[in-house]
Amino acid sequence: MTAKSEKTSRFDTYLNQVDGEWQWTLPQEFNITQACVCSHVASGNGDNIALIVEDHALGTKQLSYQSLDEQSARLANALSSNGIVTGDRVLIRLPNSTDYPVSFFGCIRQGAIAVPTSTLLAASEVAYLAKDSGAKVLIAAKSMWQELKSLLDEDTQLEAIYLAGPGDLPESPQNSPVKLCDFEQLLVEASAQHQVIASSPHDPAYLVYTSGTTGYPKGVLHAHRSLIGRLPASRYWFDFKPGDRIMHSGKFNWTYVLGSALMDPLFHGQTVIVHEGPNDANTWPELIKKHNCTIFIGVPTIYRQIIQKTQFGAKDVPSLRHCMSAGEHLSDEMLLAWRDRFEMDVYEAIGMSEFSYYISQHRGAPIKPGAAGFPQPGHNVMLLDGEGEPSKPGEEGMIAIPENDPGLFLNYWQLPEETEKARHDGYFFTGDYARMDAEGYIWFLGRKDDIINTFGYRVSPHEIERVIKTHPKVADCVALGEDIAKDKTLVSICVIPVKDSELTESELLEFGSQQLAKYKAPKIAHLYDDFPRTKNGKVLRKQMLQQLAEIRAQQEKGETA
Repeated sequence: MTAKSEKTSRFDTYLNQVDGEWQWTLPQEFNITQACVCSHVASGNGDNIALIVEDHALGTKQLSYQSLDEQSARLANALSSNGIVTGDRVLIRLPNSTDYPVSFFGCIRQGAIAVPTSTLLAASEVAYLAKDSGAKVLIAAKSMWQELKSLLDEDTQLEAIYLAGPGDLPESPQNSPVKLCDFEQLLVEASAQHQVIASSPHDPAYLVYTSGTTGYPKGVLHAHRSLIGRLPASRYWFDFKPGDRIMHSGKFNWTYVLGSALMDPLFHGQTVIVHEGPNDANTWPELIKKHNCTIFIGVPTIYRQIIQKTQFGAKDVPSLRHCMSAGEHLSDEMLLAWRDRFEMDVYEAIGMSEFSYYISQHRGAPIKPGAAGFPQPGHNVMLLDGEGEPSKPGEEGMIAIPENDPGLFLNYWQLPEETEKARHDGYFFTGDYARMDAEGYIWFLGRKDDIINTFGYRVSPHEIERVIKTHPKVADCVALGEDIAKDKTLVSICVIPVKDSELTESELLEFGSQQLAKYKAPKIAHLYDDFPRTKNGKVLRKQMLQQLAEIRAQQEKGETA
Protein backbone atom coordinates (compact mmCIF):
# COMPACT_ATOMS: atom_id res chain seq x y z
CA MET A 1 0.00 0.00 0.00
CA THR A 2 1.48 3.38 -0.91
CA ALA A 3 1.71 6.25 1.55
CA LYS A 4 -0.90 8.18 -0.43
CA SER A 5 -3.49 5.41 -0.58
CA GLU A 6 -2.86 4.59 3.09
CA LYS A 7 -3.46 8.23 4.04
CA THR A 8 -6.70 8.37 2.11
CA SER A 9 -8.01 5.01 3.26
CA ARG A 10 -7.28 5.66 6.92
CA PHE A 11 -9.29 8.87 6.87
CA ASP A 12 -12.16 7.44 4.87
CA THR A 13 -12.22 4.21 6.88
CA TYR A 14 -13.04 5.99 10.12
CA LEU A 15 -14.71 9.22 8.99
CA ASN A 16 -17.13 9.58 6.09
CA GLN A 17 -19.53 12.23 4.87
CA VAL A 18 -23.03 10.81 4.52
CA ASP A 19 -25.89 13.03 3.30
CA GLY A 20 -23.83 16.11 4.12
CA GLU A 21 -22.96 14.99 7.66
CA TRP A 22 -19.66 13.59 8.91
CA GLN A 23 -20.03 10.21 10.61
CA TRP A 24 -17.47 8.22 12.56
CA THR A 25 -16.95 4.47 12.22
CA LEU A 26 -14.95 2.78 14.97
CA PRO A 27 -13.61 -0.77 14.58
CA GLN A 28 -14.14 -3.43 17.22
CA GLU A 29 -10.40 -3.58 17.89
CA PHE A 30 -7.92 -0.73 17.73
CA ASN A 31 -4.51 -0.23 19.35
CA ILE A 32 -2.39 2.92 19.02
CA THR A 33 0.88 0.99 18.74
CA GLN A 34 -0.53 -1.33 16.11
CA ALA A 35 -1.74 1.66 14.09
CA CYS A 36 1.36 3.85 14.48
CA VAL A 37 4.12 1.24 14.31
CA CYS A 38 3.29 -2.38 13.51
CA SER A 39 1.00 -1.68 10.55
CA HIS A 40 3.79 0.06 8.63
CA VAL A 41 6.11 -2.91 9.14
CA ALA A 42 3.37 -5.30 8.03
CA SER A 43 2.82 -3.27 4.86
CA GLY A 44 6.51 -3.48 3.92
CA ASN A 45 7.56 0.01 5.03
CA GLY A 46 9.61 -1.03 8.05
CA ASP A 47 12.83 0.48 6.67
CA ASN A 48 11.29 3.96 6.56
CA ILE A 49 12.57 6.32 9.24
CA ALA A 50 10.07 7.09 11.99
CA LEU A 51 12.16 9.42 14.14
CA ILE A 52 15.37 11.42 14.03
CA VAL A 53 16.68 12.97 17.25
CA GLU A 54 19.24 15.76 17.10
CA ASP A 55 20.81 15.70 20.55
CA HIS A 56 23.12 18.60 21.37
CA ALA A 57 25.40 16.35 23.44
CA LEU A 58 24.97 12.91 21.86
CA GLY A 59 24.65 13.76 18.18
CA THR A 60 22.14 12.44 15.66
CA LYS A 61 20.23 9.21 16.21
CA GLN A 62 17.42 7.72 14.19
CA LEU A 63 14.86 4.97 14.50
CA SER A 64 13.19 3.07 11.67
CA TYR A 65 9.67 1.71 11.95
CA GLN A 66 11.13 -1.80 11.98
CA SER A 67 13.47 -0.95 14.85
CA LEU A 68 10.71 0.84 16.74
CA ASP A 69 8.50 -2.21 16.34
CA GLU A 70 11.20 -4.54 17.64
CA GLN A 71 12.32 -2.35 20.54
CA SER A 72 8.78 -1.55 21.69
CA ALA A 73 8.07 -5.32 21.58
CA ARG A 74 11.13 -5.97 23.75
CA LEU A 75 10.00 -3.35 26.26
CA ALA A 76 6.49 -4.80 26.31
CA ASN A 77 7.98 -8.21 27.14
CA ALA A 78 10.22 -6.68 29.82
CA LEU A 79 7.23 -5.00 31.42
CA SER A 80 5.31 -8.25 31.30
CA SER A 81 8.22 -10.08 32.96
CA ASN A 82 8.08 -7.50 35.74
CA GLY A 83 4.40 -8.21 36.34
CA ILE A 84 2.92 -5.27 34.45
CA VAL A 85 -0.53 -6.18 33.18
CA THR A 86 -3.35 -4.49 31.31
CA GLY A 87 -4.35 -1.24 33.00
CA ASP A 88 -1.17 -0.79 35.06
CA ARG A 89 0.39 2.65 34.78
CA VAL A 90 3.95 3.39 33.67
CA LEU A 91 5.35 6.87 34.30
CA ILE A 92 7.65 8.21 31.56
CA ARG A 93 10.10 11.02 32.34
CA LEU A 94 12.51 11.12 29.43
CA PRO A 95 14.04 13.86 27.28
CA ASN A 96 13.46 13.88 23.54
CA SER A 97 15.21 10.66 22.54
CA THR A 98 14.61 7.44 20.63
CA ASP A 99 13.88 5.86 24.03
CA TYR A 100 10.74 7.98 24.28
CA PRO A 101 8.66 6.38 21.49
CA VAL A 102 10.03 2.95 22.46
CA SER A 103 8.70 3.53 25.99
CA PHE A 104 5.39 5.10 24.98
CA PHE A 105 4.47 2.54 22.33
CA GLY A 106 5.97 -0.34 24.33
CA CYS A 107 3.64 0.39 27.23
CA ILE A 108 0.57 0.68 25.05
CA ARG A 109 1.21 -2.50 23.06
CA GLN A 110 1.38 -4.40 26.37
CA GLY A 111 -1.91 -2.87 27.56
CA ALA A 112 -0.29 -0.67 30.18
CA ILE A 113 -1.32 2.98 30.46
CA ALA A 114 1.53 5.32 29.52
CA VAL A 115 1.86 8.41 31.74
CA PRO A 116 4.07 11.05 30.07
CA THR A 117 5.48 13.71 32.36
CA SER A 118 7.72 16.72 31.95
CA THR A 119 11.47 16.63 32.57
CA LEU A 120 11.08 20.09 34.12
CA LEU A 121 9.12 18.78 37.10
CA ALA A 122 10.83 18.65 40.47
CA ALA A 123 11.21 15.29 42.23
CA SER A 124 8.38 16.18 44.62
CA GLU A 125 6.09 16.82 41.66
CA VAL A 126 7.07 13.53 40.03
CA ALA A 127 6.35 11.84 43.35
CA TYR A 128 2.86 13.32 43.37
CA LEU A 129 2.17 12.02 39.85
CA ALA A 130 3.53 8.61 40.80
CA LYS A 131 1.23 8.49 43.82
CA ASP A 132 -1.82 9.84 42.03
CA SER A 133 -1.47 7.58 39.00
CA GLY A 134 -0.47 4.55 41.08
CA ALA A 135 2.35 3.88 38.62
CA LYS A 136 4.29 0.67 39.18
CA VAL A 137 7.20 1.54 36.88
CA LEU A 138 9.03 4.78 36.16
CA ILE A 139 11.14 5.13 33.01
CA ALA A 140 13.65 7.96 33.33
CA ALA A 141 17.07 9.01 32.10
CA LYS A 142 20.20 8.05 34.05
CA SER A 143 21.24 11.71 33.89
CA MET A 144 18.16 12.54 35.99
CA TRP A 145 18.81 10.04 38.76
CA GLN A 146 20.48 12.45 41.21
CA GLU A 147 17.41 14.68 41.22
CA LEU A 148 14.99 11.74 41.28
CA LYS A 149 16.53 9.39 43.80
CA SER A 150 14.53 11.00 46.62
CA LEU A 151 11.55 9.18 45.09
CA LEU A 152 12.77 6.08 46.91
CA ASP A 153 11.86 7.78 50.18
CA GLU A 154 8.32 8.53 49.02
CA ASP A 155 5.28 6.38 49.71
CA THR A 156 4.47 5.34 46.13
CA GLN A 157 3.45 2.10 44.43
CA LEU A 158 6.61 2.08 42.31
CA GLU A 159 8.16 -1.37 42.06
CA ALA A 160 10.87 -0.62 39.50
CA ILE A 161 12.66 2.29 37.88
CA TYR A 162 14.08 1.76 34.39
CA LEU A 163 17.00 4.12 33.76
CA ALA A 164 17.84 4.86 30.13
CA GLY A 165 20.66 6.57 28.28
CA PRO A 166 24.46 6.50 28.51
CA GLY A 167 26.31 5.88 31.75
CA ASP A 168 26.47 3.25 34.45
CA LEU A 169 23.45 2.06 36.36
CA PRO A 170 23.46 3.39 39.94
CA GLU A 171 23.47 0.82 42.69
CA SER A 172 20.08 -0.04 44.09
CA PRO A 173 19.80 1.28 47.67
CA GLN A 174 19.65 -1.43 50.30
CA ASN A 175 16.29 -2.22 51.87
CA SER A 176 14.43 -0.36 49.12
CA PRO A 177 11.37 -2.10 47.65
CA VAL A 178 12.06 -0.34 44.35
CA LYS A 179 14.60 -2.01 42.06
CA LEU A 180 16.71 -0.10 39.55
CA CYS A 181 17.00 -1.60 36.07
CA ASP A 182 19.12 -0.69 33.07
CA PHE A 183 16.71 0.16 30.25
CA GLU A 184 19.05 -0.92 27.45
CA GLN A 185 19.91 -4.18 29.20
CA LEU A 186 16.23 -4.98 29.62
CA LEU A 187 15.72 -4.57 25.87
CA VAL A 188 18.72 -6.74 25.04
CA GLU A 189 17.52 -9.56 27.26
CA ALA A 190 13.86 -9.45 26.23
CA SER A 191 12.36 -11.14 23.17
CA ALA A 192 11.50 -9.07 20.09
CA GLN A 193 8.44 -11.27 19.49
CA HIS A 194 5.31 -9.77 20.98
CA GLN A 195 1.67 -9.85 19.96
CA VAL A 196 0.01 -6.45 20.40
CA ILE A 197 -2.81 -6.70 22.91
CA ALA A 198 -6.26 -6.84 21.32
CA SER A 199 -7.72 -3.62 22.71
CA SER A 200 -11.03 -1.91 22.13
CA PRO A 201 -10.94 1.66 20.80
CA HIS A 202 -12.52 2.67 24.12
CA ASP A 203 -9.86 1.03 26.31
CA PRO A 204 -7.49 3.37 28.21
CA ALA A 205 -4.18 4.02 26.46
CA TYR A 206 -2.45 6.99 28.07
CA LEU A 207 -2.87 9.40 30.97
CA VAL A 208 -1.75 13.02 30.75
CA TYR A 209 -1.79 15.61 33.49
CA THR A 210 -3.00 19.17 33.17
CA SER A 211 -0.39 21.83 33.81
CA GLY A 212 -1.89 22.60 37.20
CA THR A 213 -2.67 26.32 37.00
CA THR A 214 -4.74 25.90 40.18
CA GLY A 215 -4.37 23.27 42.87
CA TYR A 216 -2.87 19.90 42.03
CA PRO A 217 -2.38 18.55 38.50
CA LYS A 218 -5.42 16.70 37.21
CA GLY A 219 -5.09 13.42 35.32
CA VAL A 220 -6.84 13.20 31.94
CA LEU A 221 -7.34 9.63 30.73
CA HIS A 222 -7.44 8.98 26.97
CA ALA A 223 -8.54 5.92 25.01
CA HIS A 224 -6.98 4.36 21.91
CA ARG A 225 -9.74 6.03 19.86
CA SER A 226 -8.17 9.44 20.55
CA LEU A 227 -5.84 8.71 17.63
CA ILE A 228 -8.82 8.23 15.33
CA GLY A 229 -10.42 11.34 16.80
CA ARG A 230 -7.48 13.45 15.60
CA LEU A 231 -7.75 12.27 12.00
CA PRO A 232 -9.50 15.48 10.86
CA ALA A 233 -6.47 17.45 12.02
CA SER A 234 -4.21 15.40 9.76
CA ARG A 235 -6.12 16.66 6.74
CA TYR A 236 -7.38 20.07 7.82
CA TRP A 237 -4.44 21.33 9.87
CA PHE A 238 -1.34 19.25 9.08
CA ASP A 239 -2.16 18.92 5.39
CA PHE A 240 -0.04 15.73 5.22
CA LYS A 241 1.50 14.73 1.90
CA PRO A 242 3.36 11.49 1.06
CA GLY A 243 6.93 11.53 2.34
CA ASP A 244 6.54 14.49 4.70
CA ARG A 245 9.36 15.20 7.14
CA ILE A 246 8.13 17.05 10.23
CA MET A 247 10.35 19.28 12.36
CA HIS A 248 8.82 19.89 15.80
CA SER A 249 10.32 22.33 18.30
CA GLY A 250 8.62 20.86 21.39
CA LYS A 251 9.07 18.08 23.93
CA PHE A 252 7.19 14.79 23.65
CA ASN A 253 5.83 15.05 27.19
CA TRP A 254 3.55 17.99 26.27
CA THR A 255 0.11 16.83 25.08
CA TYR A 256 0.36 19.06 22.01
CA VAL A 257 3.67 17.46 21.00
CA LEU A 258 2.70 13.92 22.01
CA GLY A 259 -0.01 14.08 19.36
CA SER A 260 1.44 16.33 16.68
CA ALA A 261 5.05 15.04 16.82
CA LEU A 262 4.57 11.40 17.72
CA MET A 263 1.22 9.68 17.32
CA ASP A 264 -0.29 11.58 14.41
CA PRO A 265 2.70 11.69 12.02
CA LEU A 266 3.59 8.05 12.75
CA PHE A 267 -0.03 6.99 12.20
CA HIS A 268 0.50 8.17 8.61
CA GLY A 269 3.98 6.73 8.24
CA GLN A 270 5.82 10.06 8.21
CA THR A 271 9.25 11.00 9.58
CA VAL A 272 9.61 13.26 12.62
CA ILE A 273 12.69 15.27 13.60
CA VAL A 274 13.07 16.61 17.16
CA HIS A 275 15.84 18.32 19.11
CA GLU A 276 17.22 17.83 22.62
CA GLY A 277 19.50 20.24 24.47
CA PRO A 278 20.31 23.96 24.41
CA ASN A 279 18.92 25.80 21.41
CA ASP A 280 18.40 29.28 20.03
CA ALA A 281 16.46 30.89 17.21
CA ASN A 282 18.93 29.58 14.60
CA THR A 283 18.44 25.94 15.65
CA TRP A 284 15.13 25.36 13.91
CA PRO A 285 15.85 26.78 10.42
CA GLU A 286 19.22 25.02 10.44
CA LEU A 287 17.62 21.66 11.27
CA ILE A 288 14.84 22.20 8.73
CA LYS A 289 17.51 22.77 6.09
CA LYS A 290 19.71 19.87 7.23
CA HIS A 291 16.87 17.32 7.18
CA ASN A 292 14.89 18.69 4.22
CA CYS A 293 11.83 19.14 6.42
CA THR A 294 8.54 19.88 4.71
CA ILE A 295 6.47 20.78 7.81
CA PHE A 296 7.49 22.87 10.80
CA ILE A 297 5.48 22.83 14.04
CA GLY A 298 6.15 25.21 16.89
CA VAL A 299 4.70 27.77 19.26
CA PRO A 300 4.40 31.53 18.63
CA THR A 301 7.48 32.26 20.73
CA ILE A 302 9.64 30.19 18.37
CA TYR A 303 8.28 31.93 15.27
CA ARG A 304 8.80 35.31 16.93
CA GLN A 305 12.41 34.48 17.83
CA ILE A 306 13.21 33.31 14.29
CA ILE A 307 11.85 36.55 12.84
CA GLN A 308 13.44 38.86 15.40
CA LYS A 309 16.79 37.17 15.93
CA THR A 310 17.75 35.58 12.59
CA GLN A 311 17.97 36.50 8.93
CA PHE A 312 16.67 33.16 7.65
CA GLY A 313 14.12 33.24 4.85
CA ALA A 314 12.40 31.07 2.25
CA LYS A 315 15.55 30.62 0.16
CA ASP A 316 17.34 29.07 3.16
CA VAL A 317 14.71 26.35 3.71
CA PRO A 318 13.56 25.40 0.19
CA SER A 319 12.01 22.09 1.33
CA LEU A 320 9.59 23.77 3.77
CA ARG A 321 5.99 24.04 2.54
CA HIS A 322 3.72 24.12 5.61
CA CYS A 323 3.95 25.73 9.08
CA MET A 324 1.77 25.13 12.14
CA SER A 325 1.42 26.67 15.59
CA ALA A 326 -0.58 26.19 18.79
CA GLY A 327 -0.38 26.96 22.50
CA GLU A 328 -1.22 30.65 22.19
CA HIS A 329 -2.21 33.09 19.46
CA LEU A 330 0.41 34.17 16.92
CA SER A 331 0.23 37.95 16.53
CA ASP A 332 -0.85 39.44 13.23
CA GLU A 333 2.50 41.22 12.98
CA MET A 334 4.41 37.95 13.27
CA LEU A 335 2.13 36.23 10.75
CA LEU A 336 2.71 39.04 8.24
CA ALA A 337 6.45 39.03 8.94
CA TRP A 338 6.59 35.25 8.42
CA ARG A 339 4.65 35.55 5.17
CA ASP A 340 7.04 38.22 3.96
CA ARG A 341 10.20 36.34 4.96
CA PHE A 342 9.23 32.72 4.32
CA GLU A 343 6.50 33.19 1.69
CA MET A 344 3.94 31.02 3.49
CA ASP A 345 1.32 31.17 6.22
CA VAL A 346 1.42 29.74 9.74
CA TYR A 347 -1.73 27.72 10.45
CA GLU A 348 -2.93 27.77 14.04
CA ALA A 349 -5.04 25.39 16.09
CA ILE A 350 -6.80 25.36 19.45
CA GLY A 351 -6.84 22.30 21.66
CA MET A 352 -6.84 21.14 25.24
CA SER A 353 -5.66 18.21 27.32
CA GLU A 354 -9.12 16.67 27.19
CA PHE A 355 -9.62 16.95 23.44
CA SER A 356 -6.35 17.76 21.71
CA TYR A 357 -6.63 20.13 18.71
CA TYR A 358 -10.12 20.42 17.25
CA ILE A 359 -10.43 24.00 15.92
CA SER A 360 -7.89 25.12 13.35
CA GLN A 361 -7.08 27.19 10.32
CA HIS A 362 -6.54 25.36 7.04
CA ARG A 363 -5.48 25.94 3.46
CA GLY A 364 -9.06 25.85 2.19
CA ALA A 365 -9.95 29.24 3.70
CA PRO A 366 -8.07 32.52 4.14
CA ILE A 367 -6.67 33.28 7.57
CA LYS A 368 -8.75 35.99 9.22
CA PRO A 369 -6.62 37.99 11.70
CA GLY A 370 -7.68 37.22 15.25
CA ALA A 371 -9.93 34.28 14.37
CA ALA A 372 -9.03 30.79 15.55
CA GLY A 373 -10.26 29.11 12.38
CA PHE A 374 -13.00 26.51 12.04
CA PRO A 375 -14.17 23.37 13.82
CA GLN A 376 -12.59 20.50 11.92
CA PRO A 377 -15.00 18.27 9.96
CA GLY A 378 -16.23 15.43 12.12
CA HIS A 379 -16.11 17.49 15.31
CA ASN A 380 -19.62 18.81 15.91
CA VAL A 381 -18.45 21.72 18.05
CA MET A 382 -21.30 23.62 19.69
CA LEU A 383 -21.41 27.08 21.28
CA LEU A 384 -24.04 26.97 24.02
CA ASP A 385 -25.58 29.90 25.88
CA GLY A 386 -26.48 29.98 29.55
CA GLU A 387 -29.67 28.02 28.89
CA GLY A 388 -27.86 25.21 27.07
CA GLU A 389 -29.14 26.37 23.69
CA PRO A 390 -26.98 27.09 20.62
CA SER A 391 -25.69 30.65 20.64
CA LYS A 392 -26.69 32.95 17.80
CA PRO A 393 -24.03 34.06 15.31
CA GLY A 394 -21.90 36.77 16.86
CA GLU A 395 -22.94 35.91 20.42
CA GLU A 396 -20.61 34.21 22.87
CA GLY A 397 -21.20 30.69 24.10
CA MET A 398 -19.35 27.95 25.92
CA ILE A 399 -17.58 25.50 23.65
CA ALA A 400 -19.21 22.09 24.07
CA ILE A 401 -18.30 18.78 22.43
CA PRO A 402 -20.74 15.88 21.93
CA GLU A 403 -19.80 13.00 24.21
CA ASN A 404 -19.73 10.55 21.29
CA ASP A 405 -16.76 12.31 19.66
CA PRO A 406 -13.92 9.72 19.56
CA GLY A 407 -11.31 12.37 20.26
CA LEU A 408 -12.77 13.14 23.67
CA PHE A 409 -11.07 11.95 26.86
CA LEU A 410 -12.56 9.13 28.95
CA ASN A 411 -12.54 10.76 32.38
CA TYR A 412 -10.56 12.70 34.93
CA TRP A 413 -8.39 10.20 36.75
CA GLN A 414 -10.00 9.16 40.03
CA LEU A 415 -12.14 12.31 40.04
CA PRO A 416 -15.70 11.12 39.26
CA GLU A 417 -17.30 14.34 40.52
CA GLU A 418 -15.05 16.47 38.32
CA THR A 419 -15.85 14.23 35.37
CA GLU A 420 -19.57 14.45 36.00
CA LYS A 421 -19.37 18.22 36.32
CA ALA A 422 -17.72 18.50 32.89
CA ARG A 423 -19.49 15.64 31.06
CA HIS A 424 -23.27 15.62 31.25
CA ASP A 425 -26.41 16.03 29.13
CA GLY A 426 -24.63 14.53 26.15
CA TYR A 427 -21.77 17.06 26.05
CA PHE A 428 -18.34 17.80 27.40
CA PHE A 429 -18.42 21.42 28.58
CA THR A 430 -14.92 22.79 28.00
CA GLY A 431 -15.22 25.92 30.15
CA ASP A 432 -13.84 27.94 27.22
CA TYR A 433 -15.94 30.59 25.52
CA ALA A 434 -16.01 31.69 21.89
CA ARG A 435 -18.25 33.24 19.27
CA MET A 436 -18.85 32.33 15.65
CA ASP A 437 -19.20 34.96 12.95
CA ALA A 438 -21.44 34.84 9.90
CA GLU A 439 -18.74 33.14 7.81
CA GLY A 440 -18.27 30.31 10.33
CA TYR A 441 -14.97 31.55 11.81
CA ILE A 442 -14.49 30.87 15.52
CA TRP A 443 -13.30 33.76 17.68
CA PHE A 444 -11.79 32.37 20.87
CA LEU A 445 -12.56 34.35 24.05
CA GLY A 446 -10.97 32.13 26.68
CA ARG A 447 -12.18 30.89 30.02
CA LYS A 448 -14.92 32.70 31.89
CA ASP A 449 -12.47 33.62 34.64
CA ASP A 450 -10.15 35.24 32.09
CA ILE A 451 -12.81 37.43 30.45
CA ILE A 452 -12.47 40.99 31.71
CA ASN A 453 -15.58 42.77 33.00
CA THR A 454 -14.90 46.50 32.91
CA PHE A 455 -17.50 49.29 33.19
CA GLY A 456 -20.26 46.93 32.06
CA TYR A 457 -18.33 45.63 29.03
CA ARG A 458 -17.07 42.09 28.56
CA VAL A 459 -13.62 42.09 26.97
CA SER A 460 -11.60 39.13 25.74
CA PRO A 461 -7.95 39.35 26.85
CA HIS A 462 -6.92 37.47 23.71
CA GLU A 463 -8.31 40.24 21.50
CA ILE A 464 -6.30 42.87 23.38
CA GLU A 465 -3.15 40.75 23.32
CA ARG A 466 -3.49 40.17 19.58
CA VAL A 467 -3.41 43.94 18.97
CA ILE A 468 -0.70 44.87 21.47
CA LYS A 469 1.58 42.18 20.06
CA THR A 470 1.66 44.11 16.78
CA HIS A 471 3.73 46.82 18.48
CA PRO A 472 7.29 46.40 17.16
CA LYS A 473 8.82 46.67 20.64
CA VAL A 474 6.56 44.04 22.24
CA ALA A 475 7.96 40.51 22.51
CA ASP A 476 5.04 39.10 24.51
CA CYS A 477 2.08 40.37 26.50
CA VAL A 478 -0.79 39.37 28.77
CA ALA A 479 -4.01 41.36 29.25
CA LEU A 480 -5.64 41.25 32.69
CA GLY A 481 -8.63 42.71 34.48
CA GLU A 482 -6.97 44.51 37.40
CA ASP A 483 -9.16 45.42 40.35
CA ILE A 484 -8.10 48.88 41.57
CA ALA A 485 -11.05 49.45 43.91
CA LYS A 486 -14.29 47.80 44.94
CA ASP A 487 -16.37 47.13 41.81
CA LYS A 488 -13.80 48.92 39.65
CA THR A 489 -11.83 46.81 37.19
CA LEU A 490 -9.48 48.29 34.62
CA VAL A 491 -7.86 46.61 31.64
CA SER A 492 -4.14 46.30 32.24
CA ILE A 493 -1.47 45.10 29.85
CA CYS A 494 1.65 43.29 31.06
CA VAL A 495 4.44 43.36 28.49
CA ILE A 496 7.82 41.75 27.94
CA PRO A 497 9.69 44.23 25.69
CA VAL A 498 11.87 43.20 22.79
CA LYS A 499 15.44 42.89 24.02
CA ASP A 500 17.39 46.19 24.07
CA SER A 501 14.32 48.20 23.06
CA GLU A 502 13.30 51.31 24.96
CA LEU A 503 9.62 50.77 25.63
CA THR A 504 7.70 52.89 28.12
CA GLU A 505 4.37 52.32 29.82
CA SER A 506 2.96 55.55 28.40
CA GLU A 507 3.95 54.45 24.89
CA LEU A 508 2.02 51.22 25.37
CA LEU A 509 -1.10 52.98 26.62
CA GLU A 510 -1.00 55.44 23.74
CA PHE A 511 -0.65 52.59 21.24
CA GLY A 512 -3.59 50.77 22.80
CA SER A 513 -5.81 53.83 22.71
CA GLN A 514 -5.09 54.27 19.00
CA GLN A 515 -5.62 50.63 18.03
CA LEU A 516 -8.49 49.51 20.27
CA ALA A 517 -11.99 50.65 21.13
CA LYS A 518 -11.99 52.95 24.16
CA TYR A 519 -13.51 50.35 26.47
CA LYS A 520 -10.96 47.70 25.39
CA ALA A 521 -7.85 49.87 25.50
CA PRO A 522 -5.55 49.18 28.50
CA LYS A 523 -5.60 51.83 31.21
CA ILE A 524 -2.62 50.38 33.11
CA ALA A 525 0.67 49.02 31.77
CA HIS A 526 3.36 46.94 33.47
CA LEU A 527 6.78 45.95 32.09
CA TYR A 528 8.18 42.47 32.86
CA ASP A 529 11.36 40.52 32.23
CA ASP A 530 9.24 37.35 32.14
CA PHE A 531 5.86 36.09 33.33
CA PRO A 532 5.24 33.41 35.94
CA ARG A 533 4.46 30.24 34.04
CA THR A 534 3.59 26.59 34.50
CA LYS A 535 6.13 23.88 33.63
CA ASN A 536 4.61 23.76 30.14
CA GLY A 537 4.97 27.49 29.60
CA LYS A 538 1.38 28.63 30.17
CA VAL A 539 1.11 32.03 31.79
CA LEU A 540 -0.22 32.00 35.36
CA ARG A 541 -2.74 34.84 35.02
CA LYS A 542 -4.23 34.43 38.49
CA GLN A 543 -0.79 34.53 40.09
CA MET A 544 0.02 37.71 38.17
CA LEU A 545 -3.20 39.35 39.36
CA GLN A 546 -2.42 38.36 42.93
CA GLN A 547 1.09 39.79 42.68
CA LEU A 548 -0.20 43.04 41.23
CA ALA A 549 -2.82 43.30 43.98
CA GLU A 550 -0.13 42.82 46.63
CA ILE A 551 2.06 45.50 45.05
CA ARG A 552 -0.91 47.90 44.90
CA ALA A 553 -1.76 47.21 48.56
CA GLN A 554 1.83 47.88 49.62
CA GLN A 555 1.90 51.14 47.64
CA GLU A 556 -1.38 52.29 49.18
CA LYS A 557 -0.13 51.36 52.63
CA GLY A 558 3.02 53.37 52.05
CA GLU A 559 1.08 56.42 50.91
CA THR A 560 -1.10 56.40 54.01
CA ALA A 561 1.76 55.79 56.44
